[in-house]
Amino acid sequence: MRNDDPERFGATYRVRADGREIQARAQALALEQSIEMPLAAVTQDFVRDRVVARVASILPAGEGTFDVTLSFATRTTGLEAGQLLNMLFGNCSLQPDVELRAFEPDRELLQALPGPRFGLDGWRRALGLQGAAARPLTCTALKPQGQSPQQLAELAATFALAGIDVIKDDHGIADQEYARFAPRVAAIQKAIRGAAASGRRALYAPTLSGGPRRLREQLRVARDEGVGAVLVCPMLCGVPTLVELVREEAGVPILAHPAFAGNVRIAPDLLLGRLFRLFGADATIFPNFAGRFSYDRATCLAIADRARENLGHVPPILPVPAGGMATERVDEMIRQFGNDVMLLIGGHLLAGAVTPGDSVLARAAAFVERVRQGGALTH
Repeated sequence: MRNDDPERFGATYRVRADGREIQARAQALALEQSIEMPLAAVTQDFVRDRVVARVASILPAGEGTFDVTLSFATRTTGLEAGQLLNMLFGNCSLQPDVELRAFEPDRELLQALPGPRFGLDGWRRALGLQGAAARPLTCTALKPQGQSPQQLAELAATFALAGIDVIKDDHGIADQEYARFAPRVAAIQKAIRGAAASGRRALYAPTLSGGPRRLREQLRVARDEGVGAVLVCPMLCGVPTLVELVREEAGVPILAHPAFAGNVRIAPDLLLGRLFRLFGADATIFPNFAGRFSYDRATCLAIADRARENLGHVPPILPVPAGGMATERVDEMIRQFGNDVMLLIGGHLLAGAVTPGDSVLARAAAFVERVRQGGALTH
């Protein structure tokens, strides 16, 4: 999808339609996504010439489907992330025959969107790994919810002692009465800091949740406690909140979680890879193939490609394949995604029959060692 007009950007939609009707359907889509009214009712030349979306191309995409590319005026976005999503997929998200497949920002829009503050290299700097041979980063999740702050802190200390790089809250752990945010974050960060005395560095990423007032207070707590990262679900807290609050005030790398992202018909590589990156995420979690979810290999590789592809001044971010991964799959994941990746294994480190010498610490340490060996083999 190429865009030669410096004041317009392109978006491509997969549309189900009869071939005899696709021209009219494409034009209706352009009007719906730009002015929401019949073109014949528009009397102002400026609106007709500069605001109405245009049908740039229509290409067959299989039996009964077409890829329709529209050209939008950049000024219709207000250069703001929420309005950009509205222009891309506002009303037509309510039409079951349409899926948003691709989006190509023009230079002005690319400059206006915040992008990641830290990106891929920022994670390595935060962990003290700059200058060392690049290897995949390791990540795990504190779970299940329902445990006390002290129980979660003890688990976090175990993971930090094993050498795991990033220890995040499970995204279901929020501000529940059995593990309130402030005492939980304080206990876990203290435990990780204590484990780091062995010479290992680990980053804790608490889950941010709630509305702007609660998020701002949680960000204050995170800063006061000196946490090294945060976890946020952009589709739950809202994209403008990610852009204007979390990114601006966190001061640490942001892990974006895909919860609630599957309820929209936006191609996963576009939403989780490109858009989350443009909106400020420094790493993007996605369900890897052959796990608990149904994404296939091509989709997962496409998400990783969007996270790390060249977007001019926008830094690449870390793809984080997850969702039922096991240590036995580490070598395979490194072959698939390379060293610029964060591998997330959660429940597998907590599960399994305990045999002599087996423990959460032993499983976590085995995960770390497997990643280090696998990463070294790719150099």
